[in-house]
Amino acid sequence: QVQLVESGGGLVQAGGSLRLSCAASDRTFSSAIMGWFRQAPGKEREFVAAISWSGGSTYYADSVKGRFTISRDNAKNTLFLQMNSLKPEDTAVYYCAAAKYAGPYTSWSSSISYDYWGQGTQVTVSS
Repeated sequence: QVQLVESGGGLVQAGGSLRLSCAASDRTFSSAIMGWFRQAPGKEREFVAAISWSGGSTYYADSVKGRFTISRDNAKNTLFLQMNSLKPEDTAVYYCAAAKYAGPYTSWSSSISYDYWGQGTQVTVSS
């Protein structure tokens, strides 16, 4: 059974840091790309960051560029999101996702490109 399980969310003050983790089953982690999305109350789910299978390519939303870093440890089947300089507007439920296939026309920032999703972890940033 394919599983993605996020952890590491919590409450932090503005300017603080959190590190999210996403533990994946073997089958999921062989996926072509993996990503992080987030959804704030009353808003649509939005792209945060994505990474290739090798880790050699990464892609970020403009809103988090320079503050967040996505990485993966294939030996441990784990995806990470290091979040620094957090802002209240970063408050959301964060989801990890995996795509089985990524071709030259695959949109890394589109949720429809991803086949598997975790259950989400809450991140709350207080001002």
